[in-house]
Amino acid sequence: MAHLKPGVVTGKDYLTLVAAAKAGGYALPAVNVSSSSTINAVLEAAAKNQADVIIQLSNGGAQFYAGQGMKDGFQAKVLGAVAAALHVHLLAEHYGVCVVLHTDHANKALIPWVDALLDHGEAYFKQHGKPLFSSHMLDLSEESMEFNLNECARVLSRMAPLDMSLEIELGVTGGEEDGIGSELEESADNSHLYTQPEDVLQAYERLSPIGHFSVAASFGNVHGVYKPGNVQLRPEILKNSQALIEQKRATSAKPLNLVFHGGSGSEKEKITEAVGYGVFKMNIDTDLQFAYSEAIGKFVTENPKAFLYQVDPETDKPYKKFYDPRKYLRLAEQNMVTRLNEAFEDLGSKGKSLALN
Repeated sequence: MAHLKPGVVTGKDYLTLVAAAKAGGYALPAVNVSSSSTINAVLEAAAKNQADVIIQLSNGGAQFYAGQGMKDGFQAKVLGAVAAALHVHLLAEHYGVCVVLHTDHANKALIPWVDALLDHGEAYFKQHGKPLFSSHMLDLSEESMEFNLNECARVLSRMAPLDMSLEIELGVTGGEEDGIGSELEESADNSHLYTQPEDVLQAYERLSPIGHFSVAASFGNVHGVYKPGNVQLRPEILKNSQALIEQKRATSAKPLNLVFHGGSGSEKEKITEAVGYGVFKMNIDTDLQFAYSEAIGKFVTENPKAFLYQVDPETDKPYKKFYDPRKYLRLAEQNMVTRLNEAFEDLGSKGKSLALN
């Protein structure tokens, strides 16, 4: 098995990490973060599980990281993402695992956000000889196929000289994530949630000559947690997409690097099946947001007076040790780590960090 230096992986090291996951039949959890606390919880969980991990930011998460008090919201989205990336670059190697740095869903309105991040990435590459982020995502699945692929080709042409990878989306992942998409209509016809293999082939033919990319192909997956029944996961779509490209382009097995969006609440057997078809990355956000907040809610419920008074009006007991944010935020981090332990197990990546070998 390949060995990589711990820390943020980019370029050839990123490709090695992806290839190892596919060959080993496991995937990496991709965790949306919005603060130094959530970043540190992800790094802690990865180290505890001796597993590599993907840390990613949505535009809203990046803006929150910069501080919602910034008057220029667009600038906050850009600088928040840059600040978070620098945080991970500084700390990741000290946790002893490999980390992929990624930005999540960027629809048509957020193309300028990606371009601005690439401005920073080009400057970082010029100074350090490596990119700031491992990859970015364009989610233009709600646009025409022509616009989707043309814009992805343009952005990938800019990323390739930086040794970066582009994640694209074909088909629409249901639900809404941080302002991207729309709430799932559980009684509606949701046939648009299933990507057609022919579309994946078209994307492969257009983008593979330019640079490295991965595909978030929709197979019934949704963002958030919904009642089961209306939308069925069909991982065989991933299998069929791989097979079509193998047949038409005489490639090696599983030529596509696939991404599973909307992983929270998914059936474990469907996760395993999808990983077997070449999924190397599964996004987890909703479950981890709940885990983080659940611990805080429990602590507040168990210690209500500490959040009403600095000193107990009856006993004169000081509550500083309770309302100190470090107390309950640490509990939140620990609960997030516990949920990530489950994710590493489900995806088969526990104990498989390339930084260990």
